[in-house]
Amino acid sequence: MGSKFMLTCSDCGKTFSPSPELYLCPQCSKTNSKSAPPHGVLKATYDYNTLLKINEDVVRRNFWDLIPLNTESSLPQLRVGNTPLYKYNRIGGNTIPFNLYLKDDSQNPTFSFKDRASAIVSAYAKENGVTTIVAASTGNAGSSLAGICASQGQRAIILVPKNAPQAKLTQIVMYGATIVPIDGNYDMAFDLSIEATQEFGWYNRNTAFNPLTIEGKKSVAFELYIQLNRDVPDYIFVPVGDGVIISGVYKGYEDLLKIGLIDHIPKVVAVQAAGSSNLIDNIGKKDFTVMPGQTIADSISVDIPRNFYMAQSYILQNKGECLTVTDEEIINASKILASNTGIFAEPAAAAAYAGMLSYYKNQKLLEKHKVVVLLTGSGLKDLKSVSSVVTLPKAIEPTMKALINVIM
Repeated sequence: MGSKFMLTCSDCGKTFSPSPELYLCPQCSKTNSKSAPPHGVLKATYDYNTLLKINEDVVRRNFWDLIPLNTESSLPQLRVGNTPLYKYNRIGGNTIPFNLYLKDDSQNPTFSFKDRASAIVSAYAKENGVTTIVAASTGNAGSSLAGICASQGQRAIILVPKNAPQAKLTQIVMYGATIVPIDGNYDMAFDLSIEATQEFGWYNRNTAFNPLTIEGKKSVAFELYIQLNRDVPDYIFVPVGDGVIISGVYKGYEDLLKIGLIDHIPKVVAVQAAGSSNLIDNIGKKDFTVMPGQTIADSISVDIPRNFYMAQSYILQNKGECLTVTDEEIINASKILASNTGIFAEPAAAAAYAGMLSYYKNQKLLEKHKVVVLLTGSGLKDLKSVSSVVTLPKAIEPTMKALINVIM
């Protein structure tokens, strides 16, 4: 069966037929080093001219024509995607002038946005007879791949920094994956997973290495298109680490634009933690410089953003916006979000909400604006991070008098 998609180098533009062995452009990746983001990241492309003529059929078929798989039966039985979009008109008890929408991807099977990518990668491996998938992860991608592979009968090998959150490591172990803690950071785990891929022939799920991860993550744009009644939001706030989620959002809307379903790309706001902002800090610079970072938002704590060049290109071409938020702002945003909406988000997800709060405070969100915040993971994945704002009261005597003293 012929492939319905091709892979195009985001640097030189050369096009390749897809295969499980092809990750980066063979030519552009020759000069890559471990100290800088890679060149030669590949992007899936489709027969847009044909799809332009049948775009309503594309919608009717739930965008299957824009998914890099042959059969839907290759996907896991677990429900991935189709997560709720909640609308709110108040923040902290105050009525807001704009329309706020929260896309809650903690409702995915392993409670994070990463399931979108893992599902596509797993399905593609299944279609190509590959049974072992490896990934480097700070926690979410690893637990996601582990869970999806468990549902597909595949073997998952996960390399994680030894200081990754305990809840995420527990998930990986419970799903039956092989977990390998690394005495180092995410970038070291990433590099070792690439070496293992070359040595053992495993399929690699790493973001900004495996081009299909972006194809999984772009599905959120298709869902927003339907959930917002085919309207394009004015702003989408996205938490940013290695640059793959934001590239996925852009790629989804780019696909919709190319087949004539929308007439413009939304304003996407890249939100990074101030303690780890290497992607934002390097946009537009001639030479990439790495500043070792540290933030409570471990999921977006990346020294070398592997999808930097593609993310930079999307942001500059589409006049996207960027900002950083402090750890204090992230934790405060997490508390405001939970107490006002009932959605408990992990720090990386709360970073996007903190970015929205910053825009709101600075009156950048105007009346009738449609504003979307991507909430990419559950707060239950990292309870330690919010311990500073959580105080559990002492137990009381089981009497009405004692109860009245507490609640009145």
